[in-house]
Amino acid sequence: MCHPAWRQAQIAAQHLLDLARLRRVRDRIGRQYTQPLDVEALAREAGMAPGRLSRQFRDAYGQSPYAYVMTLRVEQAMALLRHGEAGVGEVCRAVGCPSAAAFTTRFTELAGMEPGLYRSRAALGTAGLPWHARAAVPVSSRNEEAPASTARLA
Repeated sequence: MCHPAWRQAQIAAQHLLDLARLRRVRDRIGRQYTQPLDVEALAREAGMAPGRLSRQFRDAYGQSPYAYVMTLRVEQAMALLRHGEAGVGEVCRAVGCPSAAAFTTRFTELAGMEPGLYRSRAALGTAGLPWHARAAVPVSSRNEEAPASTARLA
């Protein structure tokens, strides 16, 4: 029979290992967000089952791996639309979105307006853009881990 203190230490060590694995997955997604998302390959590299990876990723970062990659794509698209000459279709492809419809839907959810309107308002200056579009440092929940009370990495 295992001693309770030893078992708790073992659980804590596994929790830290899982967090490190999730951080590596998050970092890889961050480096490769323009590429198609392959949760199975990410899970295999992390030594986890795909479902477990998705659940733990959501618990740790507040969104699924797919939602996280779409958030990264939209954030980059916002920057391209604010500072570039590219049209919405070009930006969609540049950030790796395979579907213009999915891109437009997620962009609208996060930015509060469709990409074309966002681009038009950006061309006029920052008036009328969401507050996070004007911030010197982008504000995003993607870099914040869920509060410890909600993390369930067991």
